[in-house]
Amino acid sequence: MDLGSQRPGPASEGDPGPSSLTNSSPPATPSRYESQKRRDWNTFLQYLENHKPPLALSRCSGAHAIEFLKYLDQFGKTKVHVAACPYFGHQQPPSPCACPLKQAWGSLDALIGRLRAAYEENGGRPESNPFAERAVRIYLREVRESQAKARGIPYEKKKRKRPTTVTTLGVDVAPSRQSEGDGCDIGDPSVAEAVPL
Repeated sequence: MDLGSQRPGPASEGDPGPSSLTNSSPPATPSRYESQKRRDWNTFLQYLENHKPPLALSRCSGAHAIEFLKYLDQFGKTKVHVAACPYFGHQQPPSPCACPLKQAWGSLDALIGRLRAAYEENGGRPESNPFAERAVRIYLREVRESQAKARGIPYEKKKRKRPTTVTTLGVDVAPSRQSEGDGCDIGDPSVAEAVPL
């Protein structure tokens, strides 16, 4: 049998042909960050819809963003000791106490970052972004400071290292700097994962 003499017949109309096979690729799966951002955004929109009275996104302010963060505290898993608790300021209390569980500051900070980005990606103007308002930044700072005191965990701002300058043949050369982490653990689960809808 002569394989060289066999030619395929004319392609039928339903045959996609080889060119369409090479151009089709599976849709890219979104990154973990993008998935979290989408879930958090949908959770926030659901919160606005369930708000009494329902609230349109266009009327949302920084106060509403803070209200959302306070609402999320009921789903938190971080023990935050009240001032009257004997374990106030202890990192590792020796026994359980009745202090409330709240969202950790780092989780709230990361959530606000994702919602801030999602707001603008969904057509919101940067100047009207409720998640970028000063009141939200102040609230997050207060949460960080109060949780640090209550849990005995010092949150100190990382000092930036000044690059050392090396002189080589009369030319100043600064060593390359590796980017340091921003303190946000991308591995943190999305707040939306903990909120039942």
